[in-house]
Amino acid sequence: MMADSPDAIGGMSLGAEGRMNAGTGRMFSGSYDPSDVLFLLKPVTMSETSVEEKETLIQRGVRHYSEMITRESAPSEAYTRLFEAALAENQDRFAADLVKLADWMMSTRRGPLTLVSLARAGTPVGALLKRWIARADRDVVHYSVSLIRDRGIDANALKYITRQRPIESILFVDGWTGKGVMARELRHAIRVWKDSAGAALSTCPIDDRLYVVADLCGGAGYAATSDDYLIPSSLLGATVSGLVSRSIRNSDCVGPDDFDACVEYPEFRSIDRSRAFLDQIEQRMCEVSGTCHEEREDREFRDMEIQERRQVVLKELMERLEIHNENYIKPGIGEATRVLLRRVPWRLIVRNSSGRDIQHLLELAESRGVPVEELADLPWQAVSIIRSLE
Repeated sequence: MMADSPDAIGGMSLGAEGRMNAGTGRMFSGSYDPSDVLFLLKPVTMSETSVEEKETLIQRGVRHYSEMITRESAPSEAYTRLFEAALAENQDRFAADLVKLADWMMSTRRGPLTLVSLARAGTPVGALLKRWIARADRDVVHYSVSLIRDRGIDANALKYITRQRPIESILFVDGWTGKGVMARELRHAIRVWKDSAGAALSTCPIDDRLYVVADLCGGAGYAATSDDYLIPSSLLGATVSGLVSRSIRNSDCVGPDDFDACVEYPEFRSIDRSRAFLDQIEQRMCEVSGTCHEEREDREFRDMEIQERRQVVLKELMERLEIHNENYIKPGIGEATRVLLRRVPWRLIVRNSSGRDIQHLLELAESRGVPVEELADLPWQAVSIIRSLE
């Protein structure tokens, strides 16, 4: 399904190249080069909510997390040094996994590819995949859109993409899975979207699976690995994600014809790593690409055993810590980092406190007064627990 005329959302003509953002009338790629990504988000200004107030409102069911935003702070010098160390340690592994993921996409799809990353953890991953696929002279475009837990995908963004690109070319991209919540949310959201779109799309060949670098739960359509390791981009927020926030869906600033919203951070421009990060990892992808081989069937069998073990441990942790809401427990380095940066953490559990990949978590935990527990048989490198305020 291709567009035969420019689409219009929110009263703005978006044009055949898709370079205009609804409600802004300008190109919107954040601090990235426009060839790397087009954000289908609406930049807005909105009042800030403190972490503590936000957590209270979420847990009491007064507000959904997507309706609020807490202003980000610039990473400290100490934390930035941890990012540099993690990048040096894991850049080759990350680059190799990206090559595997991109090569899998190209080998299983003929014709154009349309990468739709989940803003914002998926954005740098999608941009790097786009660069690699473009090197193979494939027709590839990368959009970054909003998918919100319990609220679904941004239907206006998806509508726009399907009018610009072949619907069968779409692949949804993220950095990792934790418990598989967003993978399940995506599948559900696509079903809802197809039903609401009517008969024309009810049987459309859109792939509702999530493609990630690291699948920690077995919920992804394809992943390069099931290992819980430190993906370098998970350490930073806006300064490695185009100077944009996570997505926002608040009716005060998002109208029925708008894309979901975001906040921009131009004050961080002097410390922005978004383009430099892509350049560095792309170079590593070129250098490691000849070594990226895997036995797919063997890895799938191994992954199944790992995933079953992780589900058992997750239930055991919830029982031992008397956690009654699964949303309060966040397994994996990426999710643990998000909790310590954006939520009200109760405790941090790590497999090995000397592990290089979790040193930033220990730094964050110490800065916020969060107790750390070591559990040698933990199947992830780390788990963060959100404090119950109920």
